[in-house]
Amino acid sequence: MAISATVPRGEVTATLNFFNPPADSAKPFNFVDTPPEGQPQRNFSDSFHETVIHDIRGREANFNLDNDAFQIIQDVPPSTEAEFRDDQSIKDNYYPEIEQLLLKHIPGSNRVYLFDHTIRRQEPNAKRSPVTRVHIDQTAAATAQRVRRYFPEEADKLLQGRYRIVNVWRPLNKSPLEAFPLAVASSASVEDDDVIPVEHRYPSGYQGWTAGIRHNPDQKWYYLSGMTGSERLLLECFDSESLKAESKIKGRVPHTAFEDPRTRTDAEGRESIEVRALVFGP
Repeated sequence: MAISATVPRGEVTATLNFFNPPADSAKPFNFVDTPPEGQPQRNFSDSFHETVIHDIRGREANFNLDNDAFQIIQDVPPSTEAEFRDDQSIKDNYYPEIEQLLLKHIPGSNRVYLFDHTIRRQEPNAKRSPVTRVHIDQTAAATAQRVRRYFPEEADKLLQGRYRIVNVWRPLNKSPLEAFPLAVASSASVEDDDVIPVEHRYPSGYQGWTAGIRHNPDQKWYYLSGMTGSERLLLECFDSESLKAESKIKGRVPHTAFEDPRTRTDAEGRESIEVRALVFGP
C-alpha cells in the first residue's frame, strides 16, 4: 500500500531522553499526580543524547527475552477486540488473547496474570500520549510487591520460583506505524549501574518503583520499523533469574518512544496499547 513506502526504514540517529540524577544525591522520586504543596513533581532531570538506533526489520528472530529482554512476535491473528476504546471490552476480549500468547511464546511459563493496560494516542483528548523518556516500568522490589499484592496467600511460594513482569506492546494504527516508534536497548548491553530505581509516590500513599536509565555509549539500541497490528513486542521489565549470582540473564529492557527525524509532518499519530502481565514458571 502506498503509505508503507513512506515509513522510515533502517538505522537512524535520534535524540533520546535519559535520566539525570538529583543534584543533591538524594534518592530519586516522582509524584504520580499533583505533588504536595512546596514539593517538586520530581527531583531528577533529563539528559539528552544523540543515539544510534538500529532497525531490526528482517532479523526479528535474532532477539529474545533471555538475552535482550525483548522479543518480536509476528503473524498474530486479528484481535476480537475491534475498537480498543472501552476498558472492560479490552479486558473481556483482548486479555485472553494476550494470556495465550504469553503462555505460547515464553517457554516454561505456566501461569499469567494481567494486571493493567495503557492506551496511548496522539490526539487532543487522549488520556495518555507516547512517553519520550528512557525507562523501565518495574524494578525487582516493585515486581515482588505486585506478587504479594495480587496473591497474598500464595506469594511466598510464587516468589521462590521464576516470576517476571512482561509488557505486551502493539500499535493500533490501521497502517504501518510511522510516528513515535518504540526504541529498546538490549538488556545484555545495559550495565546495572546505569539502572536507577525511581520511587513513584501516589496520592493514596502507595509507593511503587520504576527505573531511570543513565546514558552509556555502550548501550545497543533498536527499533522495528513500520510495526503493524499483526506484530507484538514483548518487553521484559523484570526476571527473577537475574537475582541468581550465576545467571547471565539481566531481564530488564530500557525503552522509550522517540521522534524519528525522518517522519513526515503529516504522518498519522501513533496509537498503541501495552498490557502488563506477571508471568510465572518454570
